[in-house]
Amino acid sequence: MFGWFERLIDPFAPGDGKTPPAKIISFYWHYLRQVRGVLLTVCFVGFFVALIEVSLFDYVGRLVDLATESTSPTDFFRDNGRLMLWMAIVVVVLRPGFLLLHDMLVNQALLPSLTARIRWQQHRYVVKQSLSFFQNDYAGRIANRIMQTGASLRESTVQIVDAIWYVSIYTLTALVLFAKADWRLTIPLIIWLAGYIGLMTYFVPRTKRRSLEASQAKSKFMGRVVDGYTNIATLKLFPHAGREDNYVRESLGENVDKVRRMTRLTTTMDFTVTALNGLLIAGMGGLGMWLWHQSAITVGAFAFATGLAIRISNMSGWIMWVINGIFEAIGTVQDGMETVAQPQSVRDMPDAKPLVVTRGDVRFDDIEFHYGKEGGVISGLSLEIRPGEKVGLVGPSGAGKTTLVNVLLRMYDLEGGRILIDNQNIADVTQDSLRSQIGVVTQDTALLHRSIRDNLLYGRPDATETDIEAAVRDARADAFIAQLEDGEGRHGYEAQVGERGVKLSGGQRQRIAIARVLLKDAPILVLDEATSALDSEVEAAIQDSLDRLMQGKTVIAIAHRLSTIARMDRLVVMDKGRIVETGSHAELIAADGLYARLWRRQTGGFVAADDAALSDDVLVG
Repeated sequence: MFGWFERLIDPFAPGDGKTPPAKIISFYWHYLRQVRGVLLTVCFVGFFVALIEVSLFDYVGRLVDLATESTSPTDFFRDNGRLMLWMAIVVVVLRPGFLLLHDMLVNQALLPSLTARIRWQQHRYVVKQSLSFFQNDYAGRIANRIMQTGASLRESTVQIVDAIWYVSIYTLTALVLFAKADWRLTIPLIIWLAGYIGLMTYFVPRTKRRSLEASQAKSKFMGRVVDGYTNIATLKLFPHAGREDNYVRESLGENVDKVRRMTRLTTTMDFTVTALNGLLIAGMGGLGMWLWHQSAITVGAFAFATGLAIRISNMSGWIMWVINGIFEAIGTVQDGMETVAQPQSVRDMPDAKPLVVTRGDVRFDDIEFHYGKEGGVISGLSLEIRPGEKVGLVGPSGAGKTTLVNVLLRMYDLEGGRILIDNQNIADVTQDSLRSQIGVVTQDTALLHRSIRDNLLYGRPDATETDIEAAVRDARADAFIAQLEDGEGRHGYEAQVGERGVKLSGGQRQRIAIARVLLKDAPILVLDEATSALDSEVEAAIQDSLDRLMQGKTVIAIAHRLSTIARMDRLVVMDKGRIVETGSHAELIAADGLYARLWRRQTGGFVAADDAALSDDVLVG
């Protein structure tokens, strides 16, 4: 039985992949429409639960009247047996049955699965954002917003369905039954209802606004804390504990201040609603007593009206806290929308096809890219790399070398021009197929916080054990992998590498990255300072592996070491986003241009007068 309800909502449904709406109601509907059948059923069941609850008070009133009218207990049971039997069925069978159905729908279907579905769809959407999206925010804040948005959206929805709908039916039914007994009994309830709606109209928008402020402050605090944990080595290398404490304290203090502003409003609302409820109970009791004294209503009607008024009063206090919870959750959802509802800046075209690489020709055709800023970076650059050609990109820092690689990988979309691979515009192919055809080893290699094996298999998930071992040997990583052991006693390939691979040295991480690309065996290879983290001895040991890796591939290498540059067929010198020189190492030295000056600086043979204008020029990627 549990399993049937738990299968009503698939937590891993993919969604439509569209950008979630930036308006709160549309944002809710974007996710809730997927489970509208379950939500409508919860409303339907809640309707009958409310009717049953109110009917119990009506039954009690009728029993009081029948008991006072009956001449003896024997006559009472004989004359009212059917009514009591039906009341027993309602209390013992129908009420538990509907409540069980309600709980199954909420706890088994909505609570786990709807939350998981929202988180899953938001994660799949956010992870496809461009590189700049993640560079412009805290990783911790992004993750926190996705985790909180799913739970808060589901929680507020269930509370609205459970509380607002339930109490609306409850109150309307009470009005009908009061009017049935005596229309004057509805007067205190109508006055109370008008006052209650007025209070909610005043408090709810303010609660919503302050809840959003509190949620934003919480996300900011979480972002700063996670940022510190992620960069714990830096915090320890620069021992400014007081400075870091103040940085976190500031955001935590802001969070406390925003929460206090919200709770002040809550306390005020609590007091006013309690006072209003007191007026309802006193008014209903006094009016009921007077009507009974005037023989306008029976004792049972008086007992029913007073009891139901007390019940409504108690529920209104519960509703107040529910509404607080609803708008606190809505504030959290609004905070999450700032991350989740951002359009993706790099998207596949609707008719995008997989990239097919048969030769490996790469052509940059008059490309423009400025990171959305005025001027700079890359302007009007054209470059053709022939199939199987090995090209080295060199130039001063900020020349645009790494940017050129990033736009080739479509980490960013061009602002002008086009990039062709085997005459296929990369803007017209799927991002996954593009990146599957390009192997990349970067200067700053960060591994996933998983096992060595999992990190290697990212290169080729279907690789056999033999393939893995061969790649590891070629990358000269077999010796240190055999010695690895993590804190939980896992050895070798099963050892966990820590967040971003912090348990390994820079050279070890680089060799794992090289082994991963060896496994991938893509036709186009990008080396962005691939050996910069290796000492000279280790670099020499794996240079043959890199040579084998580059065989038959189109290679783009950003590097400054002679060992890498000397193996390139052609060198392309960049400066300020433009190609200023091209040729072999010998040709460029003979030309005595920018490359020659940078080369002399690297080898230590520069003249201060010659290089005064190049004080910031360094050969890094």
